[in-house]
Amino acid sequence: MKYALLVFIGGGLGSVLRYLIGKLFHNLLGAFPIGTMTVNVVGSLLIGFLFGLGLKNGGLSETQSLLLITGFCGGFTTFSAFAIENQMFLKSGDYIQFISYTLGSLILGIAAVVLGLIISKNF
Repeated sequence: MKYALLVFIGGGLGSVLRYLIGKLFHNLLGAFPIGTMTVNVVGSLLIGFLFGLGLKNGGLSETQSLLLITGFCGGFTTFSAFAIENQMFLKSGDYIQFISYTLGSLILGIAAVVLGLIISKNF
C-alpha cells in the first residue's frame, strides 16, 4: 500500500503541474498545443535526468523511482492528450500542424531524455 501511495502522491503533483502549465500556455500559439508539448518535453528531460542520476549513483531506491518516475513523471506527461490533439488536427485537415506536432514532440522528447542523461553525468 505504501508504494501505491507514493505513485498516487507523485502522480497527483505531476498532474496538477501539467494542468497549470497547460493553462499558462493555452492559446499561446493559436490552436497548436504548446502546453502539452512543453510538459512532454520537460517530462522527458526530467525522466532522463532522474534515470541518469540513478545510474550514476547506483540506482534510485524503489521509493524514489515510484514517487518521481512512475508517479510524478507519469502524471506530468501525457500521451492521451497528445493523441487526441493529433486526432483533432487530422479531423480538421490541418496536416501541417499534425506533422509539426508529432515530429516536434518525438524529436524534442527523445532529445530531452538524452540531454537529461548528459546533465545527470555532470550533476
